[in-house]
Amino acid sequence: MLNQLQKLIQEFLEYLEIEKNRSQLTVSNYSFYLKRFFDFAKIMEPAQISQDKVRQFRLYLNRLVSGQKNLSKATQNYHIIALRSFLKYLAKRDIVTLPAEKLELAKISDRTIGFLEGGDLERILAAPLAVKSPAIIQLRDKAILELFFSTGLRVSELANLKIDSINLKKDEFTVRGKGDKPRVVFLSNQARYWLKQYSDKRQDMDRCLFISHDRASAKRQTAESNRSVALTPRSIQRLVQKYARAAGITKEVTPHTLRHSYATDLLMNGADIRSVQAMLGHSSITTTQIYTHVTNQQLRDVHKAFHGRRRDKD
Repeated sequence: MLNQLQKLIQEFLEYLEIEKNRSQLTVSNYSFYLKRFFDFAKIMEPAQISQDKVRQFRLYLNRLVSGQKNLSKATQNYHIIALRSFLKYLAKRDIVTLPAEKLELAKISDRTIGFLEGGDLERILAAPLAVKSPAIIQLRDKAILELFFSTGLRVSELANLKIDSINLKKDEFTVRGKGDKPRVVFLSNQARYWLKQYSDKRQDMDRCLFISHDRASAKRQTAESNRSVALTPRSIQRLVQKYARAAGITKEVTPHTLRHSYATDLLMNGADIRSVQAMLGHSSITTTQIYTHVTNQQLRDVHKAFHGRRRDKD
């Protein structure tokens, strides 16, 4: 039988899933973070949550070694974010506990992001047609890379696309991102062309846009009443890494690198940061501001063009 605290945690997780419409992954992560806190704190009711218990927990996290290295400050903060959200939920239900505003997140250094431009970008986009593999796989992988760079989709969003998600006669379609929030993304001519080439080559009836075409999946397809095997986010990640190596790119490249490249390309060509926020599906402008490396470059160009021009004439 669940004790009071376990029951409240379970109800909180259900609240996240139903009222807040959070993904199963988010709910699972919050469950993990809260379990780690309460296993450490050894408390049985909300009123026992104190600043001192949280401080001791933060020290524990800071010294915790996972995979031969300490937890990053960002990961430590995820634990506190989950706990703070739980405390807000308790306050909403008038349950006496530590006020959520008493918890502050650790300051972390500004994020740096990896992105591709110029020759690196062109080489990775061309790589699927240069690597020896069946034509159907060449076309699929070319379409995937072009779609990433055209839309800035997250890998999970791309993996979940169905054939009827996209009308190739139009240059835009709607995708549902984090929190099941819809947003419009746009197809470049190249993305639309390669998607059509791939679609025309397929002879299956599967609804998924991107499926596996290797021999192992063909055997599984036969065993499962002609049902194809959709590419997973992990398999798409491996696919991107494969073509980065084939393109001679030595730094780590992931699907998110292509998402960063998409946003960087927009900003460098004059898009405003609010528009980029909408196209990426960021709920907060703060998230989009990781791309200040681009706007900083633009500011530098403005400074050079317009500052001190009278003095230069003297």
